[in-house]
Amino acid sequence: MSLKSSSKVAANRYQLEVAVDADTFEKAVEQAYRKQNKKIAIPGFRRGKAPRKFVEKYYGEKVFYDDAINAIYPKAMDEAVKEAKLAMIEDKVDFDLVSANQDGLVFKATITTRPEAAIEGYKGVTAWKKPVEVTDKDVEDEIARVRERNSRMVTVEDREAQKGDIVMIDFDGSVDGKPFAGGKADNYSLSLGAGQFIPGFEDQVAGHKTGDEFDVSVKFPDDYQAKDLAGKEAVFKVRLHEIKKKELPAVDDDFVKDVSEFNTLDEYKADIRKKIGSAKEEAANDSVDNQLIDKLVGLVRAEIPEAMYENRIDEDMRDFAYRLQSQGMNMETYMKYTGLDRDGVRKQFRPQAERQVKLRLALEKIAELEAVKVPDEDIEKEYKKIADGYKTDVEKVKKVIAREDLEKDLAVEKAFNLVKDKAVIAEGEPPKEEPAKAGSEPKNTEKKDSKTAE
Repeated sequence: MSLKSSSKVAANRYQLEVAVDADTFEKAVEQAYRKQNKKIAIPGFRRGKAPRKFVEKYYGEKVFYDDAINAIYPKAMDEAVKEAKLAMIEDKVDFDLVSANQDGLVFKATITTRPEAAIEGYKGVTAWKKPVEVTDKDVEDEIARVRERNSRMVTVEDREAQKGDIVMIDFDGSVDGKPFAGGKADNYSLSLGAGQFIPGFEDQVAGHKTGDEFDVSVKFPDDYQAKDLAGKEAVFKVRLHEIKKKELPAVDDDFVKDVSEFNTLDEYKADIRKKIGSAKEEAANDSVDNQLIDKLVGLVRAEIPEAMYENRIDEDMRDFAYRLQSQGMNMETYMKYTGLDRDGVRKQFRPQAERQVKLRLALEKIAELEAVKVPDEDIEKEYKKIADGYKTDVEKVKKVIAREDLEKDLAVEKAFNLVKDKAVIAEGEPPKEEPAKAGSEPKNTEKKDSKTAE
């Protein structure tokens, strides 16, 4: 294979003229003949026994050319793109056959390439980091959630039902003295105050004791789903069988021993405070990262081919489909629940895809400008990390993930860390009256080095 020419025909579009030598093309034609010959019938020969020259004479000299070209094309294109030093992206390729004969193969292919990005001002951009504070209320709220998870329901005998209780009732409803579908049930468990029933029903059950029999009068809402009942007055005969209330465990050392590995309430609270602090610190750092990403996305300049966005959306949708599958759902079911078609789902992914593509271009350009190098040991460590994550052999991972691709990913990661190291991290939140701009100075805030702020 030889690259005869490479010329730019439009923004991010190049036309390559590629030549394949006669010997290589002849071998591909011969291979196509051997592959198809078993299916070919020529008068005077048994099926699969006709010599190639007879087949070509019978069906035409170029009968095997299409298959030969299809076999040669991928490798020839790959070598041509590399020789032209272009970064091709997956998109429609305009193929034009120039010649195919005993002298070899010549074709032209117009491809879409990754854009040449430009970026300035990525050093010293400003981001705001919210101060991390863990209050006593944060700790008490977490303990309250744990108490709620460890609560139990106990029967109440000595009082009337009230909001928050769960009651066991029989009910039999009627409209104009006539029963209606769905208006009767026995031993129904109703949570008072949850709004499960028609407005007013639960309020009238509250105040009654176990064993009481009473009527509940309500009016169906005007927009009730059952049109024959909408706006109608109804009477329910109710019998209350049982009242239960939620009993929360006392917050003491015994409670701590039941719900944790600690022995005292003070130890438990200290651990909760530490975990909440770690979670808030992580959230604050994530917020800084997202601010820096937004700044980089705004700073990068490039004529980005639509195919890059579409390819990114394809990848995101595949990932989303896998996540749905892990939850026992598929894309078709998701679209049915959401009322979206496939174009609608793709539209939802568009903003995310644009952000991802622009960020990648920005970081690749920064890695180039800063001459970021990835040591071999870092690449090997990453291979091992991936292998450990999937619990498989490192060599298997290397067969799936090209070293060149992994090196690029690590270079991009290093480029982002460089941006973080050079960023100005201000304490507080971005002013609400003015959106944060790349390189802008914080107002009335103290500058901090990003390493000490994280």
